[in-house]
This record gives sequence, C-alpha cells and structure tokens, in this order.
Amino acid sequence: MSNKASDSIFKLIKSMTKPEKRYFKVYSSKNASGQTNNYLKIFDAIDRQKEYNEEKLLDKFKDEPLINMVSITKNRLYQSILKSLDAYHSTSSVEAQIKRMLHCAEILFNKSLYNECRRMINSAKRLAEKHEKNTSMIEVRRWEKLLLEKGHYENLGKKDLNAILEEDQELLEIESNFNHLWNIKSRLFRNLYNKGQARSKKDQGKFAKIMDDLQLSKPVSELKTNNKYLYHHIHSAYHYALGEHKKSYQYLLKNKQLIKENVDVFVEEPNIYFSTLTNVINVAIKLGKTKDAFEFLEEMKHLQTTPLAEQNENTALRIFASADCTMLSLYAQTGQYEEGLKMIPEIEEGLIRFDSKLSAVRKATFYMNIAVLMFGMEQYNEALKWNNQLLNNVKMDKAEDLQCMALLFNLVIHLELENQSLVDYAMRSTKRFLETREKKYQFESLFLRFVNDLLKERRSKSEKELYQDLVKDLEALKNDPFEQSAYDYFNFEVWARSRISDNSFAEEQQEWAKKRKN
Repeated sequence: MSNKASDSIFKLIKSMTKPEKRYFKVYSSKNASGQTNNYLKIFDAIDRQKEYNEEKLLDKFKDEPLINMVSITKNRLYQSILKSLDAYHSTSSVEAQIKRMLHCAEILFNKSLYNECRRMINSAKRLAEKHEKNTSMIEVRRWEKLLLEKGHYENLGKKDLNAILEEDQELLEIESNFNHLWNIKSRLFRNLYNKGQARSKKDQGKFAKIMDDLQLSKPVSELKTNNKYLYHHIHSAYHYALGEHKKSYQYLLKNKQLIKENVDVFVEEPNIYFSTLTNVINVAIKLGKTKDAFEFLEEMKHLQTTPLAEQNENTALRIFASADCTMLSLYAQTGQYEEGLKMIPEIEEGLIRFDSKLSAVRKATFYMNIAVLMFGMEQYNEALKWNNQLLNNVKMDKAEDLQCMALLFNLVIHLELENQSLVDYAMRSTKRFLETREKKYQFESLFLRFVNDLLKERRSKSEKELYQDLVKDLEALKNDPFEQSAYDYFNFEVWARSRISDNSFAEEQQEWAKKRKN
C-alpha cells in the first residue's frame, strides 16, 4: 500500500498545535465511547512519525484486533479530530461566534422558545454589523424572517415589508460589489504573478482591459469597508503594473489608513495588514523612500509579536511569505548585506517548513534575494548556488520576469568568478530563453551586447571602457517605465560602477541607497 495512499490524517495531525492535541484527547475520551483507545493509539502512532508510512503503521498493530479495521478507524479518527477542532475553535473568530449563536437560535426556535431565539439572533446581528460580516448578516436576516412568519406578521405594515426588502437588496448589492471587485483584483494579480509588470504597450493594454471592466453600483465613498479596501487594492496593483509607483503608493497608503480606522473589521485578518505593509515597503523602496520603508518595517515587526500572529499555520505562512521576504528584500536593495545574512538560517527553515505551500513566485523571490545578499558579501559560489535554485527549481511560466533577471544575474556571477567558458554557455542559454519567451527588451538587449563585447578576444575598447558604456546605457533607461523592472532585484548599474571604481559592490550599493533616501 502506498505511503501516500491516505496521508491526509497525517497532515491534519501534524498541523495541530500542542493545545489542540491535548484538547482532542480530552474530547475523544468524552465522546468516542468504546473506540477511544483505538483512536488514541493510532493518533499517537501517526503523531510520532516524521513522514507518513502506512506499512509501518500496519506493522505496529499487526498483533492487535484493530488491525482488521485500521482504515475505518483512521477515517473515524479524522472526523473526530475535525469535530474536536470545531469545538476548540468555536469562539476563536467572529464568524465562528456568529455561527454558534445562530445554531443556538435554531435550537431555541425548534423548542418554541421564540423570545429567547429573538434575543440570540439580535446578539448575532449586532456582532455581524460591528465587524461587517456580510454573509453572516444574510443568514441573520433569514432567521429574522422565520420569526416574522411564525408570528403571522403581527404589527407589520407594508412600509415595514418594503424596508426589509430594501435592506435585503443592500446586502445583496454589497456582496455583488465584493464578488465583482474580487474578480477584477484576481485577474490583475494573476497577470502580475505570471508575467510581471507591463514592459510594452501591449502589456499595458492587457492591464487596461481588465480595469475597463471595473464597474460599481455606487460611489467609492459609499462602499462598505471591505469593498473600499478591494477598490484601493486594485488601483494600487494596476498602477504598480504600469510602473506608476507614486500613484500605487498613494492607494496603498489609503488602505493602510483604512485598516487603522476600521480595526473591528480587520482585527481578525492580520494577513491583510501584513500584505498592505509588504506592498507599501516594496513601493517605498522603488521610490527611494528608504526611511519610510524602515519605519513600516518596524511596524511589521511589531505585528509579528502580537498573539494573533501566532494563532494558526496560515498566519505563520503569511508572516514568512510577506514579512520575512520583504525584510530580506529591503536589506538586499539597501546594501545591508550583513543584516540580511543574519536572517538566512531562519529563512532556510521557513523554506523547508512551507515548501509545498509557497507559490512559485514567492520561492523565486526568496532565492533571488538570498543570491543578491551572498553576492554583496562577495560569496559568489553561494550566490550561484541560490540563483541556480531559482533557475532549476521554479517553473519558467510562473515567474518570467524573475527568471529573466536570474539568467542575467547568472552572467554577472560567472564574470565575478572569472568562469569564462561558463559565461559563454550561460549567454547561449539566456538568448534561447529570451527568444522563446519574446522577452528581449532594451535592457536585456544592451546587457547581452555588453557581455558579448566583453567576451571578444579582439575588441576595440578596453574592459573599463565597456563598463563605462554600460553605465551610460543603463542611466539612459532609468526613466523608461517599461525598463524599470531591471532594477527590482539586482542593481546592474551599481555593479557596473563597482567594476570601474575602487569601491566594492556593497559600498556602491550603500552609496546608491543613501542618495535615494528621503
């Protein structure tokens, strides 16, 4: 039998915290009757495994009666664990509290305790309204109608019925706007994650076409908080995709302020604040607002220490994928390589822990930033190792811009290592990739031309002159919105400057960062 045939139970058990496991054992002893010992035996046996192994599990219980019903017991154990987790987390979120209240209301209603049922529904309604839980409000409204029907619409006039209809329609409008905004946002980000920022008029047109579909039933100022957040989020992403970083920054700051002013709405969703701060920091770096970026970073660090940030695996994943990745990027792009290297052991642990849950783009970003940090510390072989992780382990169609930059960065690393033969091979690979993916823009073309000239045995210019020409060419591209992504991960211009000066790459990068500070 395959080890992976039924590893869902293994994954579930391994995802549980110690308090959840303790609660399950107490819950199981109270609710599982005669099956308790079998449940706990299998639970403990699976929990002790580092990797799921069906054969070892069967072998462990080969002399016990339960060997004939291991599959059935595992299935029941899985359901029992879910029930215990449901009970354990029954009040862990606003949504869970509302669902519990509505379930209690159902019980009271079925017992004909209508006044008590009404009080319970009113409590659920106040909670849903306070935290803008729209889908819960729809369910609350259903129970309100049931109570009205039960009372034969006593003391209910035509105006009252019209008011109820208007409120119902408003709830549906809020939900409809949310679904529409979510669809627009997802289409934008799907394009961004897979293709990167717009690097041609054609690319711009694709993003603009998505934005053309953005239609709302009311002004932005009248939108509910969650919908207003999505509206700002969409516009920040759109302007970012077009390289309009100032406009993107303005919308990001609007969302940051919106979250602060509506704590009740976002209190249970730290991931939203993490993502907003992550994006604010990234765009601040691009705008040269280094001081602001570090201030926002401190705010992010503070969020990581809150109890809420430690409650579940999903939040831990988002902290790693957003906060840690952003910190690493900030250190890499401001030349603080030693500070960045201190994070590497923690990052490596996170990459192992969340391997199957990280997107290809996020993995590629981690690999690239670590490679740049290693390069900045002149650990070129380590830089090559991490850059190869990106090139060899991330699918080309999932992070095209990053793949492109990694291929060019690969040339830079081999030049530093003086791997002449490997530079020539890497050149051919890079050209093939760019031609296949139709991704050869001005930056890629001029950089490949530079490397090609550098490799010539007979050339009309000295090596230093070629680097000087590269600096001039790169400077000319700075203000071209289609070429700005060339500076997103590794600063090729700073590297070229370091080759014609007495400064190291790290010194040049730090000087570059200082000039761009607020």
